[in-house]
Amino acid sequence: MAKILIADDEPHIRLLLQQTLEEFEEKGVVLLTAKNGVEALETIKAEQPDIVFLDIMMPEMNGLDVCNKVKNELNLQDVYIIMLTARGQEDDMQQAKAVGADIYIMKPFSYEDIVEKTSMVLKSKLDNLW
Repeated sequence: MAKILIADDEPHIRLLLQQTLEEFEEKGVVLLTAKNGVEALETIKAEQPDIVFLDIMMPEMNGLDVCNKVKNELNLQDVYIIMLTARGQEDDMQQAKAVGADIYIMKPFSYEDIVEKTSMVLKSKLDNLW
């Protein structure tokens, strides 16, 4: 069973992403949420989701630190991390890449882009799901 974690401190962003990803839920994908970096890391350790939509600027632990721990300390390379953030400077993108983020998407994001990236990742990871 595929799992997607939405980690963002803004409740309206979490809700918007949940609504955007509803069609995947209808196909059996489990949607998980986290409201801060510590909660995100705990959920990733416990659930090992296939995809994590991860905000950079979150309380308790920022998204870059979460990504670094997941990819480089816990060595969970199969967890596909999509940084979803309002920070669009080249330095931010380079930092995300350096800690192991797979994709960097700027807010505001498009519904189509989120669905397309999610489909692409799940299809490559779970060919039998689609």
